[in-house]
Amino acid sequence: VKLTKLLSDGRQQIVGLQFAPEFIGKVFSEKVPVSVEAATDVEICVFPKAELENMLKQQPEFEHRLLEQTLVQLDDARTWMVTLGRKTAQEKVASFLLLLADHIGKPSPAAPTSIEFMLPLKRADIADFLGLTLETVSRQMTKLRKMGAIDIRKNLDVTVHDIDRLTAISGGD
Repeated sequence: VKLTKLLSDGRQQIVGLQFAPEFIGKVFSEKVPVSVEAATDVEICVFPKAELENMLKQQPEFEHRLLEQTLVQLDDARTWMVTLGRKTAQEKVASFLLLLADHIGKPSPAAPTSIEFMLPLKRADIADFLGLTLETVSRQMTKLRKMGAIDIRKNLDVTVHDIDRLTAISGGD
């Protein structure tokens, strides 16, 4: 799912992505400052607030797991701030592809050292998420393909041939 923030002038900014089996929402808050939108088909399990709070009281390990997920997301957000603030366009696109490979990638049946996944976002959404133009994202994907780091079929299916090489291109994160 993509997390978006609506600006006062109507513009929207994608501020995060969440992947299965992550928890979405704020347990102890009435309001959430972002909107949640499915980027692909999803199944969601919804807990009423009172039930969730009761589960947390009864199962401290569940509360610990939610805290751990929150801290991981905080670390990820700090890393992503560096990506958006300091990296080149090519490094941003490579970092985005690494993020997807890590969360939704699966070994390729044709080449077990390769990782495959389907892009869950349209190029315009990728551009929004990375703070780039649509044209820049497309150019950088083409460059990565020509470098042999990735293959893209039907503008959706991505194969990462060498995760270490893509990591190096991303600036080493």
